[in-house]
Amino acid sequence: MLKTKTLVKICGITTVDQAIQVAELGANAIGIISVEESPRYISPEKKQEIFKTIKFLYPHVERVSVLKNSSIDSIIKNFLGEPNESIIQLHGDEDIDYIQKLKQKIPNISLWKAFRIKNKKDLDKIKTYENFVEAILLDSWNKETYGGSGERIKQTYLEEISFRKPWWLAGGVSKEWLEEILKKIQPNGIDVSSSVEISPGIKDIDKVNLFMKELRKYK
Repeated sequence: MLKTKTLVKICGITTVDQAIQVAELGANAIGIISVEESPRYISPEKKQEIFKTIKFLYPHVERVSVLKNSSIDSIIKNFLGEPNESIIQLHGDEDIDYIQKLKQKIPNISLWKAFRIKNKKDLDKIKTYENFVEAILLDSWNKETYGGSGERIKQTYLEEISFRKPWWLAGGVSKEWLEEILKKIQPNGIDVSSSVEISPGIKDIDKVNLFMKELRKYK
């Protein structure tokens, strides 16, 4: 039997209740979308409420704020004082210079960089970022959206990659794909959103539970 230590992030959480339920089911990280055009967007005030609750009740669960092409000043403003996120996931076109400047401003918050993969050549540019972030996230490319499309990266692009930093797989991750992900791709973490939803931002807790049960078969 395959044994895995693969971590799970449930992304696009929009309510305190669902954040608590997802944490209780064993998620390693909870993601909140801070991109205004996303259907899963929630306000800085609501984000703070959710993250404060998780920080208090489940301090071991990572609290990930997903941003896209935001000004550094607006990121700090949206902390509303003391930041409650433990990780900022940069899901836009942020370059290394931007990442270095952001890190200087918030040295105690981990930075993840997401990359949208359209073809195998897109993987080549990632290596230059490894010295500047704590983790890498690979998502599928979609001309309509920067994330949350439910589309998969072509699996053959992923089966022989390796990074010096932990990396997470996003884009169409579902219970049905899980066995192949764990056997053939073997990321450090998987990012789940649309496959466990009733509608954007509304998680189906039964589906989250089934996903976590399926993963535990390989623990």
